[in-house]
Amino acid sequence: MASLNHHTEAEAPGNGPSVSSSQKIIPFLWFDNQAEEAAGFYTSIFKNSKITNVAGPKGSAMSATFTIDGLEFIALNGGAMYSFTPAVSFFVRCKTQQEVDELWDKLLEGGKPNRCGWLTDKFGLSWQIIPDKLGELLSSPDRKKAAGVMQAMMKMIKIDIQGLEDAYNNN
Repeated sequence: MASLNHHTEAEAPGNGPSVSSSQKIIPFLWFDNQAEEAAGFYTSIFKNSKITNVAGPKGSAMSATFTIDGLEFIALNGGAMYSFTPAVSFFVRCKTQQEVDELWDKLLEGGKPNRCGWLTDKFGLSWQIIPDKLGELLSSPDRKKAAGVMQAMMKMIKIDIQGLEDAYNNN
């Protein structure tokens, strides 16, 4: 893991989360007290990811700034008054079944699977692990084949590309 910049709350630039990118919109995630743990978990799963700043003492930081595949996030330990719901999720596009399987298995550790490629991770955050092939098949001009793919997907927990292709070819 990359070295972290730990700051006490008083030392943190601007007395808040340190943001270093020019990204205009940054997802801001509210945790009870697991912001640093969550940042470490997410950056261990995705390529091109790292923790860029931790504000506060190690193990009980107020906030953590991190990137996942180049996208910046801020995690805050704000207390138990708010929690995540499936109304907001992160949609992860995958090229292969191997990528779907790897991300699914890692993000599901300590979490719960849901239908149609959705899962809730151990922190309560919802993710959609979706192969690009699903969008391709659902966009087919043959609406009967696309409907068959939709029916197959609705029965799946983790998305199975071969199952989608079979549904497409059998309609």
